[in-house]
Amino acid sequence: MSVIAVTGATGYIGGRLVPVLLEQGHQVRVLTRRKNALRDVPWKGKVSIIEGDLTDPRAAAELCRGAEVLYYLVHSMGGAANFAPMEERCANTIIQAAKAEGVGRLIYLSGLHPDGELSRHLSSRVKVGEILASSGIPTINLQAGLIIGSGSASFEMVRHLTDVLPVMPAPRWVLNRVQPIAVRDALHYLSQSALLPPEVVGAYDIGGPEAHSYGDMMRIYADAAGIRRPVILPLPVLTPWLAAQWVNLVTPIPRSLAIPLVESLQHDCVMRNRVIDEIIERPEGGLTGYRRSVELALAKMRDDTVETSWTTAHALEAPAEPLPSDPQWAGHTVFTDLRERDSSATPAALFKVIQGIGGDTGYYSLPGAWALRGVMDKLAGGVGLRRGRRSRENLALGDAVDWWRVEELVPDRLLRLRAEMRVPGRAWLELSVEPTPTGSRYRQRAVFFPEGLAGRLYWLSILPFHGIIFSSMAKRITRAAEALKV
Repeated sequence: MSVIAVTGATGYIGGRLVPVLLEQGHQVRVLTRRKNALRDVPWKGKVSIIEGDLTDPRAAAELCRGAEVLYYLVHSMGGAANFAPMEERCANTIIQAAKAEGVGRLIYLSGLHPDGELSRHLSSRVKVGEILASSGIPTINLQAGLIIGSGSASFEMVRHLTDVLPVMPAPRWVLNRVQPIAVRDALHYLSQSALLPPEVVGAYDIGGPEAHSYGDMMRIYADAAGIRRPVILPLPVLTPWLAAQWVNLVTPIPRSLAIPLVESLQHDCVMRNRVIDEIIERPEGGLTGYRRSVELALAKMRDDTVETSWTTAHALEAPAEPLPSDPQWAGHTVFTDLRERDSSATPAALFKVIQGIGGDTGYYSLPGAWALRGVMDKLAGGVGLRRGRRSRENLALGDAVDWWRVEELVPDRLLRLRAEMRVPGRAWLELSVEPTPTGSRYRQRAVFFPEGLAGRLYWLSILPFHGIIFSSMAKRITRAAEALKV
């Protein structure tokens, strides 16, 4: 089999494609900005990891060296104004390295799009596809619409809009037709593209067996989930910008991601043809229909077996600096809130409770206050508190937990969460366990590095609430651990 290079391996699709390629017998090499980001993925020991950035010619060359196939699975879905030039720069860097190192095939995952004027993000995807195709290297460009699977942004948007709103005032694009594809089918087309002969090139639409209006997708989701169908009221006054604010507020999708998602729904987004069937056979058993895709995604959630999530792929900001060690705080303004409690629970029981915080479980103190702060963050353009978790019970380095990101995880000892909410400074929440002769000691530390006067005023304004929230949190976490039989 082939030596295959993969960009975007920490993303939603890339993180699922790599194990498929390994199962097919390929040797896989991946590029990541931080090698530690892959520390907890189950396939880490089976791949070669190159640390670097796509704008770095050295890292790009190392990734491509000896590779027969390169998957380009990188898209900017954030709100940065200069994302298009950056995407073009990354694409040009990778094709220069691929040509120099003799890569034999490029595979790109782009988006279904109509003719005519496109949104900024779809235009950028089309441009990247053109850059890759112009390289002279045989290139396959697979163009997919909404990808439906557990943890995908499209699925989470449908799910939350349907779950939350019995009556939904909606923009007129809910009547537009889209052609979703199950994530398993998208992975099938991607993995099989690596086996195509070099003379097969070009852009190919991929999609599920049928198209639906976005409104019908919500109704079908409701049927599959066993909940009441929403009443959808199309309103022409809801512009794409207003609709994106609505999606941002009602769903876990942040504004920076909601805007490109909503912009892509302004027109029908369906396959023009099924030429793809002439070069790649359909999956065994046929393509997965939309309702079945929803049922499979819901089953993954119930079984707590979601492999990857949009929350890992789409952090709002570039990775922040990790929490400095205490001696490095000298000379800096830093605020802390420290709580410690002895418990009769075993360290394993206490850490089990710690590792389960957030999501549907919450934070063991004043849920209304946490919810209010989450809404405030959403209104400010942040991620809010409803981003949830990939898994109910287990965490991995880099996982999202509501508005936190797992920065450090030492089993049965330490969980450090870095804040990604909108706040005038940098914040962390650190929960740790130490064994004692009678059980364990729970240590809870909030750390805040303020930025300017706004940061100092922010800390002072929330200080009275910390006394209640953090104290209650420490008490209830230790009590919950004592009730466990671990």
